[in-house]
Amino acid sequence: MNRTFPAMFSCAIALGAPLGAAAKPQQTQAQTAAVLPSYATLARQVTTAPLIIDAHIRKADRLKPEESPGLAAGAARFLVEADVSALIRGNQAMATRITYTADVPLNARGKPPKLAKLRVLLFARPVPGRAGMVQLTGLQSQMNWLPELDAQIRAITKDALAADAPPAITGVGNAFHVPGSLPGEGETQVFLQTASGAPVSLQILRRPGEAARWSVSLGDIVDESAGAPSANSFLWYRLACGLPRSLPAESVESDDPQNAAKAREDYQFVLRSLGPCA
Repeated sequence: MNRTFPAMFSCAIALGAPLGAAAKPQQTQAQTAAVLPSYATLARQVTTAPLIIDAHIRKADRLKPEESPGLAAGAARFLVEADVSALIRGNQAMATRITYTADVPLNARGKPPKLAKLRVLLFARPVPGRAGMVQLTGLQSQMNWLPELDAQIRAITKDALAADAPPAITGVGNAFHVPGSLPGEGETQVFLQTASGAPVSLQILRRPGEAARWSVSLGDIVDESAGAPSANSFLWYRLACGLPRSLPAESVESDDPQNAAKAREDYQFVLRSLGPCA
């Protein structure tokens, strides 16, 4: 049977759990935690996917090499048909049955996994003019369904779509350090640029005999009592994955080299406190 598919429908997949094995109800918490993607991975998927779909795969047909342009070595491309169980994210009518293509890794014996009957979570976008067909958004855009994974994706989606959700960070605006009257005392403020234009700023405070502390303010009013965001929260994700790795030279507002150096030092303190965007 001859099939032709636009190359745009193809995407590589790194799975949250091995594709060949469905999740076991008796799976322990430790085992489940070992296969869940990081918070940053899930948040990135949620913020870039217009559609998040809970679906059951009905069938998956492996495509021939001539039907799979650009396929990476060690992978197989499938045309997948799935039944939609729930639309976690999406503001449009969704067909109850969808099709998409997916590139999946071969196992050590060079065999593809068995996809039929798997329950999966999909991060996708609609295909204009092709009702019932979706395009996966990229790596890790198909994941084996797990209750903990489903719950976390839904929680992140709720946080990302909230009216007061922290905006995406696009850069650093002005930054300056003001020394205090005592040795070792001072405050650094860093004003961030955002995709929405909403104001976000960082405040780093140092007091003699105390550990340095920092806070983030969402809005025009600086709120030093707000504190730093909790790890693996949506605000943490926006900062840890959005801030540049160093303070741009043009952002430092100071003719005093010592104050400029202190602002850079305090900015690095914030980055260390946030930790890496895993």
